[in-house]
Amino acid sequence: MKVRIGLTALALVMSGPAFSQEVVNVFNWSDYIAADTIAKFEAETGIRVVYDVYDSNDVLEARLLAGSSGYDVVVPTSSYLARQIPAGAYQPLDMSKIPNAAGLDEKLMAAVAAHDPGNEHAVIYMWGTNGIGYNVQMVAERLGEDAPTDSWSLVFDPEIASQLADCGISFLDSSSDMFPVALQYLGLDPHSTDEADLERAAELMESVRPHVRYFHSSQYISDLANGETCVAIGWSGDVLIAMDRAEEAGQGVELAYTIPKEGTIEWFDMMAIPADAPNPDNAHAFINFILQPEIVADITNYVFYPNAIPASLEYVDPDIAQDESIYPPEEVMANLFPSPVYDARTDRILTRLWTRVRTGQ
Repeated sequence: MKVRIGLTALALVMSGPAFSQEVVNVFNWSDYIAADTIAKFEAETGIRVVYDVYDSNDVLEARLLAGSSGYDVVVPTSSYLARQIPAGAYQPLDMSKIPNAAGLDEKLMAAVAAHDPGNEHAVIYMWGTNGIGYNVQMVAERLGEDAPTDSWSLVFDPEIASQLADCGISFLDSSSDMFPVALQYLGLDPHSTDEADLERAAELMESVRPHVRYFHSSQYISDLANGETCVAIGWSGDVLIAMDRAEEAGQGVELAYTIPKEGTIEWFDMMAIPADAPNPDNAHAFINFILQPEIVADITNYVFYPNAIPASLEYVDPDIAQDESIYPPEEVMANLFPSPVYDARTDRILTRLWTRVRTGQ
């Protein structure tokens, strides 16, 4: 589901997977692990990590479905996981080799079970929401202190969006992220595959298309941080990264992230083992290591995404643990919904409609 920018700070990215009983080959999102996680795992287990990165679920899916990927641990978003499981892309996990999985949040794992029945093939790595990142001062200057920053109307109401066009609105370049929230704003089923519903969502986005500066799934991080744009539909952790960068720059750019009151997507990035993994035992050891409260807390502190181990909260930076845009309260959680899983027919419809929305033709 996400596109993250930059390469991991670790000097561990290599050109391809290695094959050895004392190696684990990991394929993860860019910039999505703490700086010392790999070194700690290698010191504790003696297993060398070959760590490669990607920047989209489609890249991972292509490698998996082509076969013989050579990877032992991969991190698909749950909606992609759901359609890859029937294709035989993953082997069932041996939970006896992942005792730390007992610490996973039961409610979150139950939500993931909609994509992985029985939680047989994967466990949660990180999770988050889709929402709105915005420049507090720029939005207030144009819309006043009562700007609807807690609503999708900020970006989907043409009258409101037109007033923000000069400072810059960006949308994610992802139909699977944009259509569900547009449907939700319209009061329709966010999981709808009805062509008429999807057409209405496309028309909604087309109504504000003249006011959208660009469609991109990572550029908004630096642009928000630098004050180049003022509003972005984005992923929670990425907006928090932009906020952190803006603060470090010290240029007076104040950013905020909001989960719209109408509701939004709750997504999960999952750790799974490919069916043809060359080192499955080492893969289980790696997953089990990540699920230690202190280790997964380190990752949360680095990437600004929540993890699914409640016991980790005592090790999470208090500013992160207490931030309701990262760890939403129960009343907000109740209004979240999982990413939809689309069949081939719906994929074709979405591709056609999304091309029309993006190009304005």
